[in-house]
Amino acid sequence: MSGAGSVGNDVDIDLGALFASLRRHWLFIVVGALVLAALAWLFCLLATPKYRAETRILIEMRESIFTRPNGETAADRPVLNQEGVKSQVEVVTSSDLLKKVSDKLKLGDTDEFGRPSLVSRALAALRLKPDPTQISHEEYVLREMRDHLQVYSVPDSRVIVVQFSSEDPALAAKASNAIADEYITLQRAAKLQSTDDATGWLEPEIADLTKRVKEAEAKVANYRASSDLLVGENDSPIATQQLSEITSELSRVRANRASSEARAASIRRALETGAPLDTVPDIVSSGLMQRLREREIQLNAQIADLSTSLLDGHPRIRALRSQLTDLNQQIRAEGRKILESLENEASISRMRETELTREMNTMKAQAARAGDQEVELRALQREATAQRELLETYLTRYREAASRTGRNYLPVDARIFSRADTPAEPYFPKTLPIVGATFFAGLLLLSIFVLLRELFSGRAMRPVEGVVREPASEIQMPVADAPVGPSPERAEAEEKASPRTVHPARPAASVETIQQIYDSYTTLGEDVPENPHSVHAIASRLIELGMTRGLVVSPEGDDGSAASVHLTRELADRKLRSILIDMTGTGAISRAMLDGKEAAGITDLLASEKQFTDVIHSDHYSDAHVIPLGLADPERAMRAVDRLPIILDALEAAYDIVIVECGPSSAENVKRLIGAATQVVLSVVDPDDNAVALSALDLDENGLDDVLILMGAEPDVPTPPGDGRPDPRVAL
Repeated sequence: MSGAGSVGNDVDIDLGALFASLRRHWLFIVVGALVLAALAWLFCLLATPKYRAETRILIEMRESIFTRPNGETAADRPVLNQEGVKSQVEVVTSSDLLKKVSDKLKLGDTDEFGRPSLVSRALAALRLKPDPTQISHEEYVLREMRDHLQVYSVPDSRVIVVQFSSEDPALAAKASNAIADEYITLQRAAKLQSTDDATGWLEPEIADLTKRVKEAEAKVANYRASSDLLVGENDSPIATQQLSEITSELSRVRANRASSEARAASIRRALETGAPLDTVPDIVSSGLMQRLREREIQLNAQIADLSTSLLDGHPRIRALRSQLTDLNQQIRAEGRKILESLENEASISRMRETELTREMNTMKAQAARAGDQEVELRALQREATAQRELLETYLTRYREAASRTGRNYLPVDARIFSRADTPAEPYFPKTLPIVGATFFAGLLLLSIFVLLRELFSGRAMRPVEGVVREPASEIQMPVADAPVGPSPERAEAEEKASPRTVHPARPAASVETIQQIYDSYTTLGEDVPENPHSVHAIASRLIELGMTRGLVVSPEGDDGSAASVHLTRELADRKLRSILIDMTGTGAISRAMLDGKEAAGITDLLASEKQFTDVIHSDHYSDAHVIPLGLADPERAMRAVDRLPIILDALEAAYDIVIVECGPSSAENVKRLIGAATQVVLSVVDPDDNAVALSALDLDENGLDDVLILMGAEPDVPTPPGDGRPDPRVAL
């Protein structure tokens, strides 16, 4: 508590004296660091040197375009990601691989890996390390190999590094290379096993697929024969082709019929109207009609020639006109014959159309049946095609696997691109770095030791300038059997006769004792400089005691709770970060600090409906803060009342002092809120009130005997000289 600390403590750390101790003890620090460095140098001389060898493996696809079917390249195959590379790291450190390397190098026969060292046996005897004799020799060798082995993947790459350390540099290089070689061998064996498993699985599958392909193709042939689905041109059924041909022929016949009917209609119209027949195309195109037309032209020409020399009644002209009439009748008769011919042609076309329509309907039914049968046929063909394609795929894979197994060509997707060489220098111990680090660490640790010793001895402390300690408030309390409300002379006489110094926080056991305290300091007038139970005095007492939490009990309800507001404001006026928590049940005092407004408060915080920032509000009349009663359901909030001490601890971390107005609460409930630096305060307005006496007895019976009595709102009593503060009830 910054504020309380500045008043309650009168010493501070003297940094100058603290660091001056380093100058006084520099020889101790330097000599101690040199001794530690010498011990580290001696350790480096006696330590067994260890050598480390390193082998690097690259994870990559080793396939060639010439060895993959269908021209597949290595780039078309998936590349291992980071998770795959880490999985390969686990393969390198597997027990099976390490056992094979151990047997190959006979590490179990060496002193370094086959037998525990003296240090290991000593640690095992002290039960600081598992006893090596309790496990098998093979397991012990594996454990030692793992202690000397380090395998990791290089970040952002597919490179695996295998490091092996040993006291023998040659053995370190051999073991590192042997682990890498065994990993490649293990991968090749895994691929061989995978290929063997594939060929073993493909053989019966191919035999079964061959049988199923034959059966499927036989079903296709049998169904086509039974359903008479003969295939013509363009792989289409004959019924479909015939339907197409009949449709084309029907269209042609209909066109001819329409043409014949149209031509017959034009000739019939010309005959009926008496129009010249030489305007009808079919009559014009007739050879006989053309000859008759030529004869008509000749007769008209002769009549025209003779008319120039002969009269119309001349026999010659009459004969020619008679021939011309005959000729016209022949022309019309020939026109009627052509009309009958066209009508016959149209009738034949209609009959042909009717026949073709009947045939088309028949072929439609046949084509529909053929379509349904063709659907079933296509389903059988698809099944046969799928079985055949799968068989061909299996045959291709089987031939590839068999050829690889026979030719022993199984490229591993990894290669060793950097083999380990015999290391020339040990990696441990590094004498110069170890000795140097030990020396500087010794300087640092010994300097810290000197500083702490100087600090804890008190020599680095100095008084704080300008701080005046407030004296503890003590009152002269009359004896228990003194009459209530003594005169000033009687009180002074008893003080001189048999005074009894009483801590101001200790409450009386009854209302009479409280009345004695009250009357003692309300009747002294100007003889007493300040009422020790006033707000000002209680605030000073809390600061002097270094309290961070004040629990105010107000048996008289809101009248007594009003003093808590004045106490919190008094602490804020003394530059302390103070906050008041309203737990009175009515919330009247917090509303007074907020101008009558209701806001989220402690019940909302207990019900987990609001955060600290939502329930902490500023007092409108001081620098203090307040947490009102809140708006949440009180019953729901009380179910989480066990969280209240935690909330108070959190507030104490942010504020110098936390005042909790408990209202007319019982001592049992107050005890739940007591923390490390907590002071219980009993707020009294009327000492004659029976509730005050009952509350004082309750506190005393429950062991709360160190209670401060706050009389910050005395009714009808003038403020003692020197106080000058308004009645807190008036302020509210």
